[in-house]
Amino acid sequence: MSDIETLPLFPLHAVLLPGAGLDLRVFERRYLDLVRDCGRSGQGFGVCLILEGNEAGQPATPVAYGTEARIEDFNTGRDGLLALRVRGGRRFHVVQTRVRDNGLVVGQVQWCPPDPDDELRAEHGLLSTLLQSLLEQAGADLTRITPAQMDNAAWIGWRLAELLPLSPQQRVALLQEDDPHQRLEQLLATIA
Repeated sequence: MSDIETLPLFPLHAVLLPGAGLDLRVFERRYLDLVRDCGRSGQGFGVCLILEGNEAGQPATPVAYGTEARIEDFNTGRDGLLALRVRGGRRFHVVQTRVRDNGLVVGQVQWCPPDPDDELRAEHGLLSTLLQSLLEQAGADLTRITPAQMDNAAWIGWRLAELLPLSPQQRVALLQEDDPHQRLEQLLATIA
């Protein structure tokens, strides 16, 4: 784990995974300020599952693991609210939180180690086949997926975690695991 950094947090009733996209509607002042600050600094913010509380109103208590969100696109929705498209980046562990005067939760976080570029092991080959089938069902453009991605243990695991009907708690458990092969084992146990 690396040094501790400060990261503004956006607690949700959803889990953002590395490489996954997420659409957000932003209307509370604290989150509009967060988006403005991220736009100015070029930095991301953290998305964590809510442990206790709600997405709007009083500051929610986040779980201890989350994913950095990078803004890919934004516009104004039909309802006049700011609509964001974010993409998951690095995983982090929240060491401590505090709440700013405006209600924004800010975390002291340690970045989790990046995933190694490990090849898929033979015992997980079925998961690659399952992922290909799920991607086809989802209408994904398979021509944009490289053979290297389909043989990368971490990439396979994150895409399966994104597409399988997992609970938010199961997704958080996968975020906590540093070994991509162990993540694949967890996924195998889930679908077995």
